[in-house]
Amino acid sequence: MIGRLRGQVLAKHPPQVLIDVGGVGYEVEAPMSTFYDLPAVGEEVALVTHLVVREDAHVLYGFLHERDRALFRDLLKVTGVGAKMALAILSGMDAQRFAVCVEQEDITGLSRLPGIGRKTAQRLVMEMKDRVAGLGTGAVAGVLPARDIGASVAADAPLVDAVSALVALGYKPADAGRMARAVAEDVKTSEEIIRAALKSAGAG
Repeated sequence: MIGRLRGQVLAKHPPQVLIDVGGVGYEVEAPMSTFYDLPAVGEEVALVTHLVVREDAHVLYGFLHERDRALFRDLLKVTGVGAKMALAILSGMDAQRFAVCVEQEDITGLSRLPGIGRKTAQRLVMEMKDRVAGLGTGAVAGVLPARDIGASVAADAPLVDAVSALVALGYKPADAGRMARAVAEDVKTSEEIIRAALKSAGAG
């Protein structure tokens, strides 16, 4: 089991980040709550990880905070919740906000997350209520301060990347495109577009 990675960020294509560890490139899926705080390409980062083994692939998930990995692992134990849905949940809200929603039985708030219907939200509240109290505040796994990416890319590239990331998180392509375009004029990077789109969806 791979439990931690420390290395250089080679590429970022939300929700995936490529990390060079001793000359080996690890493709890591990260929730947007982690992705927002990743350092720029070329800088060093440390992530706590969880490896999901499927029949067709081995997928590595990475988190800056131990509390987020703990929540991810607890979510995988919930009936009907797989890794993709757990990633979407942690992209829409961090561990502390999720704990508040569960404790307050905020079914409506949880239902706004991609792929989470009312029945799934009710199941999350029922099965997670005894677990969220132990999430704690956690600590950063070893990330260095993030800096302005400032990359020179084509004007449409951030929007395309944002739409792809939203689709990967469970939104339908048409909905992802609409959400991203609605906020794209006010922000510049793909991470900012995704953050604004998810925030808008959560407020709806």
